[in-house]
Parts: sequence; structure tokens; C-alpha cells
Amino acid sequence: MVLWPGGAPAHERTGVGFDRQTQRATVTTVESVSCSSVNASGDTPTGDTSTAEGSSAQQQANGTCKKATIRVDTGKDKGRTFTEIVQPDQSRQLHEGQKVVVAYEPSAPKDLQYSVTDVDRRLPMALLAGIFAVAVVVVGRLRGVMALVALAISFLILNFFVLPAILQGSNPLVVAVVGSSAIMLIALYLCHGLSARTSVAVLGTLISLLLIGILGSLFIDWAALTGNTDDNTGLIHGLYPTIDMSGLLLAGIIIGSLGVLDDVTVTQTSAVWELHDANPAMGWRGLYRAGIRIGRDHIASVVNTLVLAYAGAALPLLLLFSIAQSSVGTVANSELVAEEIVRTLVGSIGLVASVPVTTALAALVVSADRPGAGSAAGMAGTTPGAPVEAGAGPAAAGARAVPARGGKGRRRRR
Repeated sequence: MVLWPGGAPAHERTGVGFDRQTQRATVTTVESVSCSSVNASGDTPTGDTSTAEGSSAQQQANGTCKKATIRVDTGKDKGRTFTEIVQPDQSRQLHEGQKVVVAYEPSAPKDLQYSVTDVDRRLPMALLAGIFAVAVVVVGRLRGVMALVALAISFLILNFFVLPAILQGSNPLVVAVVGSSAIMLIALYLCHGLSARTSVAVLGTLISLLLIGILGSLFIDWAALTGNTDDNTGLIHGLYPTIDMSGLLLAGIIIGSLGVLDDVTVTQTSAVWELHDANPAMGWRGLYRAGIRIGRDHIASVVNTLVLAYAGAALPLLLLFSIAQSSVGTVANSELVAEEIVRTLVGSIGLVASVPVTTALAALVVSADRPGAGSAAGMAGTTPGAPVEAGAGPAAAGARAVPARGGKGRRRRR
């Protein structure tokens, strides 16, 4: 409640990067033209064409370009058309009927106010999201539906609390911890129910998040990571200089680790509960030892998953360093890679720590769920397989104590 933002503060659009006015448009026609007739530089370059720059200049001078006509489909200029030249070496080539996103710059000359910035991917993205939702519901049934509801709530918390609160100037670390805790509480209890089992997973996740926050803060300061390493973070810092960019990096580490933490803590708690169901007489030490053996396999797979996820996201950057034939030490020392290393290792330490912490908590809680003394006495007085005395009748047979089934987080009512 204290951190709740009043909305993202307003600012004047810069026209740079994501901070541009955009509209949707359609490519109506595409025709081939000579690059020499449409490019501003009419002379053929005489530089070294073995380099990337020289080869690109040669293609732009002597190659075949495309002249695309684009129609604006939204906004006040709906129906307006403009042309754009596509160079032969551009990675994005336009074709007729293609849906695109165009940027609008009102201060530019009329002929240059619109330009293509990206492809409109809304339809394939929406279709993929629909397939994902159907798959989750078909396999998960009611729990799948609850998981989708929890996912929607998580996005709402990110969009209406975490992001506006950071833009408003609140401490990114505090906002990330509070927002992650809210997401975790809602998601876990909504998907797994209000029970002792879920509460143990929640407590284990909170402890692990606290450890990740402490380690992240310590090593981000020690490694002097600024969090301002690319065009996007530079634009954010330019628009909102009061935002703590290193704190924003730490907030990203916490939020990014939350999803995997939930998986680990819920799995470990469920494993301990099932072990107790299989052998209610097992003490907490036995439950912990059995649970930690399961956790070791989980640790190996989860840490590998986290490392590969971050490596995959940074693959283009790693490829650039490979092309430059830089040493491993030089690559690791650069801030771009050091951020990913700190992010990966801090998150992995939190994941590793969550296994023994959650397993111990679950073993302590579930081991208290034992059959009562009366049940034990009743069972001691009855030999398994012995016949019921004559005349005892059904009442005597029904009087045999039946051990209470554990694992529900409460004692069986007698």
C-alpha cells in the first residue's frame, strides 16, 4: 500500500527507440529498382569490398533495391501512403500484403514523417498464446485454468504495480521483493490451494528470495555493475535519471529467479508430503534425508536450465566475442557478460539453497502429522490377521484402530 504508484510519470516523447509514436500499416506494392537511381550517393565506392562496410556499400551502389509502398491503417492519417527503399543487404525484406509497424515523427518533413520500424507480429503471437492456453487447460484441467488465471494476475501486478512504482522513483529492490512476494502468494495458493503444504513452499520461496536479494546486492556493488549497458537501459536512464539502474538490475534478478524458485519449492514440499503418506511413521530426519536425495537430482537439472536460459539470451553477444577471438577473462570482465554471470550465479545459489531449506521445513511440519496415541494403543492390542472374537460383531471389528492418513496438514478428526 505504501509503495502503490499513482501511474507512470508523463514525459515528452523523444522519438528514439521505443519512445516513438507508432501505427499499424500494410505493404501494398513492392517493385524492383536500381539502387544507383534511388540512393543519395551516386558514386560507386572504391573501398575494400572484402570488409562488411565495403561490401554493403558496393551492393547499395550496384545492386537491385526494392521500392515499397506502405498504407497507414490506423491513426489520424489512416489511408495515407508513403514509399520506402529497401536495400539488398537489409535483414528485413518487405513483400506485398505484409503487415508492418511504422513510426511517426510529426516534426519531420511530410514525406519523411513515416518509416517502417518492425513487422506486425500480433496475429502469430496471439495464435501461439491461444495454443499454449489450450494445451495447459487440456493437460492441467482445473489446475491449468488456475495457472492461467495466476499468470494473468502476475502480468497485472508487473504492469500496474512493479513497473509504475519503479518509474515513480521507489527503490527497485523493495518494489521487486514486494511485487514478487505478491505474485508468489497469489500464484501458489491459487494453483495449489490453502494448505500447510503450500505454506511451506511459500516460506521456502521467501527465504530463498531474501538470500538472492542479499547476495545480488553485495556482488552488484562489489563488481561495480551499473545496469546501464545497452540502448534500452540508456534510454530509460535518459528519460528518468532518478531511477537506480543497478537496483533495477537487482530487481530483474529477483523477479527472474522467482518462477524457477516456485517450481523447486513446490516440488520438494510435495515430495516430502508423499514420502510421509507412504510411511507415516518416518521421522523428520528420515524424511529430510529422503527428500534431499530427490532434491539433488532436481538441483542438477534446474541449475543447468537456468545457465542455458541466460546463455541463450546472450548468445549474439557471446558470438561477437568469439568472432573477436577474445580471451575468456576478457569476455567475463566486460560488463555486458559480467551482468549475466552475476545474474546466473546469484539465482543459482538461491535455487540450490532453496532445496535443503524447503525440505527441512517440510519435514519438520509434516512429521508432526502422526496418528494419535489412542490409535497406537488400539493397534498394539490387535494382532494383524487375527480373527474377531465371537459375539464381538461388527462393532468390535469396527473398533480396530485405523491409522490416520497423513499429508493433509492437519490431524484426522476422531
